[in-house]
Amino acid sequence: MIELRHVRWTYEGGDSAVLDGLDLRIRRGETVVVCGPSGSGKSSALRLMNGLAPHFHDGVLEGEIRVDGAPITDLAQVGRVTGTVLQQPRRQFFTDAVDTELAFALENFGTPPPRIRERVARVVGEFGLAGLGGRLRELSGGQQQRVACAAAVTHGPPVLLLDEPTSNLSPQAIADLTAILGHLRDRGTTLVIAEHRLHYLRDLADRIVVLQNGRVRREWTRDEFPGLTDEMLRAEGLRSLHTPVRPRSLRTYAHGPSVEPGEPPAAPGVGPGEDPERDAVATATGPHRPAGGLTLRGVRCTFLGRPVLDIAEAHLPRGAVTAVTGANGAGKTTLARILAGLQRHAGQVLLDGRPLSRSQRQREAVIVMQDVERQLFTDSLTAELRLGALPERAEQAAAVLADLDLDAFGDRHPLSLSGGQQQRLVVATARLSGRRIVVFDEPSSGVDRRHLRSMTAAMRGVAQEGAVVVLISHDADLLDLAADLELRLRTVP
Repeated sequence: MIELRHVRWTYEGGDSAVLDGLDLRIRRGETVVVCGPSGSGKSSALRLMNGLAPHFHDGVLEGEIRVDGAPITDLAQVGRVTGTVLQQPRRQFFTDAVDTELAFALENFGTPPPRIRERVARVVGEFGLAGLGGRLRELSGGQQQRVACAAAVTHGPPVLLLDEPTSNLSPQAIADLTAILGHLRDRGTTLVIAEHRLHYLRDLADRIVVLQNGRVRREWTRDEFPGLTDEMLRAEGLRSLHTPVRPRSLRTYAHGPSVEPGEPPAAPGVGPGEDPERDAVATATGPHRPAGGLTLRGVRCTFLGRPVLDIAEAHLPRGAVTAVTGANGAGKTTLARILAGLQRHAGQVLLDGRPLSRSQRQREAVIVMQDVERQLFTDSLTAELRLGALPERAEQAAAVLADLDLDAFGDRHPLSLSGGQQQRLVVATARLSGRRIVVFDEPSSGVDRRHLRSMTAAMRGVAQEGAVVVLISHDADLLDLAADLELRLRTVP
């Protein structure tokens, strides 16, 4: 079905090949997971399979690529037999509404309108999109990801290519996607999934292919999965095949319609006075919370008259990493935008007891967005770090790049990096910013197991300097490593 033979691919302006001697054959109806460290060539391999490279991404291609028996020279034909889900769904939308986006490919292929309506209605039901009417820009990142997955299969392609499809999804949304992928697999669809999170694919994958330095390092078959230990996966820089368990974090002080009710869980095995550091964090969960940090009072936000966030009061302390969790659409990114001064709202945001206006927050806060490519402005990694760094921290740029395993790319253009490398770069800029409020919004998309730890170290470094650090994430592996406190949000009743 898909065949790559002796493929070598170098992006225009790149100083080395991203794929170097890649040989990979995927049979019709097979489900193949492509994994490996950030920068190993996973996304580039998918771009060659759907023709985006070299037709849209310029570069030098050597070797042979065939999809459904035909070379990728005819982009229109490749588009008929493949559907693609990108890491960042905003980059693949062509319209501004859910229904028109689902119909877009079918309209391009000249499908009769009655057939389009029938097919769109079926996909809306399969993907649970009935309640997501309206504009795409009004949806959360996770909701946009679900729409992107649905749009990729509406025209019924025999091949579906997915690049980090769970990067913005809640655990429930991942379970829903897993069921849909299982349904597509049972219908004979060929699935190629580039992914760091392997746990939801354990019962779906026929093969796991590990890339390193642009070529296949090793493969595992379905029969070999039960014998893969966590140590073997760690040696390859891969995450566990077991479903991660959300850690039991202490709840931060908060209440209101958007706050999920529940008592803060006790710290197992640790009582008051037995661990001074844990006691200091735990004080933030009770009425005698410390004054230092951010306080939200009566914060409410609406879109088109519909409430999306309503917090009566919440405290986000200095010196700790507070995780904000909740289902897709619960208002997590809206909260991030409010904290950074990017979103209008009712109520007050106070820092150390003093009200901060939106303009003041814009000066005091820095945010690492879900789509970090929109935050890259210069022509090298070193220049990018120096752009947002405090003058007295500019000389630390090289050390921060080394801490995040980016020191070999100091002179590279940021847009030439992989998605995970770009993510770590923007985390590095936040590390050097010296801002008193630092928000990380889903920072682990495209990040492998090894670099989760370096990213956690960067977050903790910011917190230790006295900043308010807010981590918005569905990633249980990252939450387990980084979170001190948790604020759980729910959809406004």
